[in-house]
Amino acid sequence: MPQGVKVASVPKDLKEMPGPSTLSNLLEFFWRDGFSRIHQIQQKHIKEYGRIFKSHFGPQFVVSIADRDMIAQVLRAEGEAPQRGNMESWQEYRDLRGRSTGLISAEGKKWLSMRSVLRQKILKPKDVYVYAGGMNEVISDLIKRIEVLRSREEDGETVTNCNDLYFKYSMEAVATVLYESRLGCLENEVPKKTVEYIEALELMFSMFKITMYAGAIPKWLRPLIPKPWEEFCRSWDGLFKFSQILVDEKLREIEASLERGEEVQGGLLTSILISKELTVEELYANMTEMLLAGVDTTSFTLSWATDLLARYPAVQQMVYSEIVKNLGKDRVPMAEDVPKVPLVRAVLKETLRLFPVLPGNGRVTHDDMVLGGYLIPKGTQLALCHYSTSYDESYFPTAEEFQPTRWLRHGHLDRVENFGSIPFGYGIRSCIGRRLAELEIHLALIQLLQRFELKTSPKTQNVLPKTHGLLCPSGSINVRFVDRG
Repeated sequence: MPQGVKVASVPKDLKEMPGPSTLSNLLEFFWRDGFSRIHQIQQKHIKEYGRIFKSHFGPQFVVSIADRDMIAQVLRAEGEAPQRGNMESWQEYRDLRGRSTGLISAEGKKWLSMRSVLRQKILKPKDVYVYAGGMNEVISDLIKRIEVLRSREEDGETVTNCNDLYFKYSMEAVATVLYESRLGCLENEVPKKTVEYIEALELMFSMFKITMYAGAIPKWLRPLIPKPWEEFCRSWDGLFKFSQILVDEKLREIEASLERGEEVQGGLLTSILISKELTVEELYANMTEMLLAGVDTTSFTLSWATDLLARYPAVQQMVYSEIVKNLGKDRVPMAEDVPKVPLVRAVLKETLRLFPVLPGNGRVTHDDMVLGGYLIPKGTQLALCHYSTSYDESYFPTAEEFQPTRWLRHGHLDRVENFGSIPFGYGIRSCIGRRLAELEIHLALIQLLQRFELKTSPKTQNVLPKTHGLLCPSGSINVRFVDRG
C-alpha cells in the first residue's frame, strides 16, 4: 500500500459497545429508586462506560450519548419529521380512548401537519409579543400573592415553597395564552372550579415518571403489576378532561357570537377554532400536551432561578443594575424590552444549563449512522444525555458554578448554539412553546428584581435536584423577598 494513504476505519458493531447488563440496569432503576436519580445514573454510567454506551430498559434497547459533538451530529442529520423516541404507551392510551395525538406524541406526517399550523402562531419571538400584556397582568397578581404569603411569616419576608407559587403563576400565564382564560390561580380564594383544574394539573407532576414505569413494564406483566398502567391512564383522563372543558367553553362563546352576527376576535385558540385548521379532537390533544409541557417546566425553572439569584448576591446585583440602567426601576417591561437586558436572558440560559428541565431526550434513527466509531442501525432508540453534557468541564469550565456571563460575548447574548446545553431542543422538533416560556420567565424575573431583593432563608437547606420525569427540586425552596429601598 502506498505510503501516506489512509485506510478508512471500519465502524464497530453494537455488540462491541460497552454498557451495563440488563439485570444491573433494572436493579438500578427499580430497586434503588433510580427513576429519581436518572441524572446521576447518566453521569455514573459515563464514567464507567464512556460517552456512548448501550443499555436495556425493560423491553427497550437504548444507545446513550453524552458527547456534545455526537449530539450535534444526531440532531443536524434529522429529516423533516424526526421521531422523538419511544412513545408507544402514549399512543396506546390514545388508541384505547379514541383520542388524537398532539405535538409531543404524534409522529410523521400528522406531526408535521399540526406543527405547521401551530408554528405560524407561537414559534417566532415576534409571534408571542402580543401576549406580553396578558402575562404582565398575571405577574402583577404574582407580586400581590408574594406580598400576601410573606406577610404570614414571622419575618414578613419569606415565601415558603416557591415552586407551589410559581406552579400557579405558570398555570395562570399558560391559560391566558392557550385558552384565553383567567383561572384565578393566584387569588386568595381560588375559585372551586379552578381548584379542580389545579388538582388535574398536579397529575402532570407524576406523568413523566408514570410514563417511564408504564413503558418499562411489558404488556404481559400488567396483570401482575397493574398499578403503573392504571395510574398512567387515569392521569391522562384528568388532563384531557381539563383541556376539553376549556376548549368547549371557548367554542360555545364563539358560536354564540357568530349567531348574534358579531365579529369574533381572539388569540391562539380562537384563531384555530375559527380557521378549523385542526379538528376539535386535535385541539384537545395539542392543548393538553402543550399545557403538560408548559407548567411544571416553567415553575421549576423559576424556582431554581430565584434560588440561584438569592445564593449569588453579586450576580443578582449585576442583573439588577442592568435592569435599572436600561429599563428603569419602576417601568413595566414589554416584550420589546427584553433584548435590552441580556443578563436576564443569560440568567435563564445558565439556570437551564445547571437544571435542564429534561435531563435527557430521545430520538430514533431514521437511517444507519456512525457515532463514536460505532455503526448505529436505522430504528435504534437514542438517549441524548443533556444533564451530563451540561456539567462537562470540557464544554463549560467551572461547570458547577452559576455564571450567567458565560453566555455573553461583548456584553450581548451569544447566539452561537452550544450543543452541550440545549434545553429547548434543536431544529424542527425543538420545543414549539420556547418563545412563550422565555417571555413568561424573562418578564417575571425583571419585575421580581425591580420589586424585591432576593435573599436566602434560614428555612432552606441545600436543595438538590431529583428526576421525577422532569428535573425538579427535591425539597421546598424558600426565599426571602425583601422590599427594595
